[in-house]
Amino acid sequence: MHGRPPAFGAADGQAYSVATFADDTAEVGRYGAALLFVRWGEGEKPVGHLETDYLAFGSTPDEALAPVLALTLEQVKAHLDQCVARSAA
Repeated sequence: MHGRPPAFGAADGQAYSVATFADDTAEVGRYGAALLFVRWGEGEKPVGHLETDYLAFGSTPDEALAPVLALTLEQVKAHLDQCVARSAA
C-alpha cells in the first residue's frame, strides 16, 4: 500500500491527485478558483503538476471555490483530460 492520496489515471498513463485552490485575480476583491492536478511518479513523490484555468469567480475565496467543489468526479476527470491534452500540444 502506498501513502500518497488516491489518484485518477489520465490519458498519458500517469496518476494524478487533485486539489482546489483560490487566488486573487487582477481585480481587487475578486478571487478565481481552479483545479490543481499533481502528477505522481514511481513511489510516493510528485513529479509535476497541471492546473486548469479559473473555473469560477467570487468575492471571497469560499464563494469562488463553491462551484469547483461541487463538480462531479466525471467533470473533474474531464478537466484533467483537457489539461493533459493541452500539455501534450
